[in-house]
Amino acid sequence: MKSLELYSKKDIEQLTRKRTNETKIGEDVIVLKSEKNWEEELSKTNCQFVLLGIPEDIGVRANYGRGGAHTAWKPALDSFLSQQSNEFLNGKNICVLGHIYVDDVMETSNALNVKNKNELQELRKLVSIIDTRVSEIVTKIISSGKIPIIVGGGHNNSYPIIKGCSLAINKPLHVINCDPHTDFRPLEGRHSGNGFSYAYQEKYMTNYSVFCMHEQYNTASVLNDFTKNNHHLYYSTYEDVFVRENKTFTDALNQNISFVKDKNCGVEIDLDAITNVPSSAKTSSGISPVQARQYAYQCGKQLPAMYFHIAEGAPILSHIKADNKTGKLIAYLMSDFIKGINDK
Repeated sequence: MKSLELYSKKDIEQLTRKRTNETKIGEDVIVLKSEKNWEEELSKTNCQFVLLGIPEDIGVRANYGRGGAHTAWKPALDSFLSQQSNEFLNGKNICVLGHIYVDDVMETSNALNVKNKNELQELRKLVSIIDTRVSEIVTKIISSGKIPIIVGGGHNNSYPIIKGCSLAINKPLHVINCDPHTDFRPLEGRHSGNGFSYAYQEKYMTNYSVFCMHEQYNTASVLNDFTKNNHHLYYSTYEDVFVRENKTFTDALNQNISFVKDKNCGVEIDLDAITNVPSSAKTSSGISPVQARQYAYQCGKQLPAMYFHIAEGAPILSHIKADNKTGKLIAYLMSDFIKGINDK
């Protein structure tokens, strides 16, 4: 079964907004030529970073969320490629791979209704199909010695990304996640709310650090899991930083980073965390875009990062018109993470 939609040079050119006497990142990036032997070709390139999209929202809908997360990848890539290629960041160290092939499962999912118990279970089975495709591609990217930057889809994709990394290095990793929710819900069939609990249960992830969690949007049973397993599970809360002001943003972030910095680490951010960004669970009270960028940069700089995953952005939510600023914000986050890695 096809897992990857590989991008051509023509695809990248069509997404890059060129201008006379300027060089855009899209004009410098590496694009692979061989669909059959792309893994071998990738391993031989000198790039450090690989861009990959996951244009799906099945996991979000299977968790009773609003659809739209499938729309984040293309505007994010468009914005990223159309940035200036200069001394601060250029495209020569970056490969644009393509996106996970999900057309077939997305088409099937559109006929399913979450209000029907049987159809809800079918949606969750479709998420498992996506899991297989994502973990397969991520394993190959990590095995080639590159760092994937993954955009789009629900936070269900954290599980196959973590699994793919773990299989590639043959050991578990740590993960940090900036998110109002822990996404550590019960193992009740795959959806966007239990990617990390599945990864932890199946021993692909050892330590899990949640940054700026919202206190009233996580169940008592999940919080109890973190208390019982506090040697492996840790969170800081949004309210402790911004409402009670018991610690600064920087101190809280450094504490979260310290919990996962002694081992290969995955870096995650849910765009639900950022104030008024269109997402599956848009918040009116979150961190600012600048703070999200600081998070991406500091995680890149301070951690032995294996990947960066930007989840749940929905420039075109199922119930509103498109928001063109979201793609640009995602592009900033991608750039900041890369700069953090480069500034070590």
